[in-house]
Amino acid sequence: MNIRIDAHQHYWKPDRGDYGWLTPEQGHLYADFLPSHLKSHLQKHGIERTIVVQAAPTLEETAFMLSLYEQEESIVGVVGWLELDSDEFPLHYSNFRRHKGFVGFRPMLQDLPNGWILRPRVMDNLRLIAKDEFPIDLQLRPRHLTDMRKVLREIPSLRAVIDHAAKPFIADKIIEPWKEQIAELARYPGVMCKLSGLVTEADQQNWSWMDLVPYVHHVVETFGPGRIMFGSDWPVCLLTCDYDTVVVALQRSLPSHLRETDYDAIFGGNALRFYKIEAATPPDFLNR
Repeated sequence: MNIRIDAHQHYWKPDRGDYGWLTPEQGHLYADFLPSHLKSHLQKHGIERTIVVQAAPTLEETAFMLSLYEQEESIVGVVGWLELDSDEFPLHYSNFRRHKGFVGFRPMLQDLPNGWILRPRVMDNLRLIAKDEFPIDLQLRPRHLTDMRKVLREIPSLRAVIDHAAKPFIADKIIEPWKEQIAELARYPGVMCKLSGLVTEADQQNWSWMDLVPYVHHVVETFGPGRIMFGSDWPVCLLTCDYDTVVVALQRSLPSHLRETDYDAIFGGNALRFYKIEAATPPDFLNR
């Protein structure tokens, strides 16, 4: 049975107070976004499960999401946060790995300076997770791609997924050097790519699914349908459009030659395999 998965979405409560970036200036994003708010959208598109991804750089954020995992049957895995540039990383990493729901983690690289991921302690900790074949999400911007090429040359076995296709400059219709750099990272078989967060990189006031096509097609061409995942990036996507529009935009922008088995992989199977999640039965809410 094929399980449909949204491999990248977030839940948060601003009153937890550890987000940093989530302030009243964020407008309608400054509100509670929890499983009850997403459920109807998942049901409409037959999406049975989700991967919830950290939105704050704290261990408390990871614990918060794992508590949601324990309460909410639609969450199939948690991508938490750990401090890679810390001597305590191995301890926290080992502790969280005891929890079945902890399937990966993500440093918030987009907010960190160039060169950060190349620090010796960070590299040592990346070697540790590479040895364990444990997944890491890479929240990159195009300026980080050169650093990631250096990381992968040193640690070619790293099991990593590039979030939001590294946020190419879609609004400005700039595709190089992103195009060449993404192709270089795609040569490493342990690296995947999420087709998520693209709508917020488009011109938020004047965009269409066609703006995504050159970027989506390049990701499919370089990674192949077996190393790509769908993610809504909800609720961040609400800066541009609603959940329904995100799903439809990706479906329309994918190459027309893809087979049904490719769609099954992109919309579920690849996430299960990458995060090493045992296939699960659909949650009860889809049958109500």
